[in-house]
Amino acid sequence: MNYTKPLTFLTLLFSLAIFSQTSGSEDDKLSLNSGTIDNQFDYVITKSNGWRDERGQSYRVIKAHWLTDLKAHTLDSLQAIRKNLVATEITVKAQTQEIADLKTSLSNTQNNLDKTKSEKNSISLFGTQMSKSGYSGLMWSIIAILLAFLIFFIYKFKNSNAVTKEAKRTLSDVEDEFEEHRKIAVEREQKVRRQLQDEINKQKIIKAKK
Repeated sequence: MNYTKPLTFLTLLFSLAIFSQTSGSEDDKLSLNSGTIDNQFDYVITKSNGWRDERGQSYRVIKAHWLTDLKAHTLDSLQAIRKNLVATEITVKAQTQEIADLKTSLSNTQNNLDKTKSEKNSISLFGTQMSKSGYSGLMWSIIAILLAFLIFFIYKFKNSNAVTKEAKRTLSDVEDEFEEHRKIAVEREQKVRRQLQDEINKQKIIKAKK
C-alpha cells in the first residue's frame, strides 16, 4: 500500500470528514499531538475550514503540516504495535522453553520416584537413611512445587499468547482500515478527475460557441 501520495491522503481525510460527527464539548478535548489516532483524525476534520462551490458541493481546506503530523503519528503507532508484537513473541518463546524444561524435570522426578518405590524400605539420601514413606513424601513435595511452577508458566504463556493474538488482530484491523480508506480515496480522486474533465469539456464547448 502507498500512503505517501499527498493527494490520496488528503482525499482520505475528506472522506473521513463526511462520516465524522463531533459535539462542541468534545472538540475542545481534541488534539493533534495527543490522544488516539482516531481523535487526531477528528481534530484535523473539525479544525479544518469548509466551503462550498457554486454548485453547492462542500469541501474542506486542511493545513499541510497537519497532514504531515498526522501521517507521522499514524506511522509511529503502527511501528509501536509491531515492536510490541515482536517483544511479546520473544517472551512467548522463552516461556515455552521454560515450560518444556519444567515438563522434562517433572518427568525425570517421576521416573526417579517410581524407581525408588521398587527399592529397599531403607533409603540413603545424601548420606542420611530415610524411610520409604518419608522419601516418598519429600519427592511428592518436590513434584508439587514443580507442578506449581508449571501451572504458573502455563498461565503466563496463555496470557502472553492472548496479548500476541490481540496485537496481531489490532495490526490487521489498522491495515484493513487503511486499505478501505485508500480504496475510498482512489474512488473519490477518480470522481473528482472526471468532474474536472467534464468541467473542462464544458468550458471548451462554451468557448467554441462564442
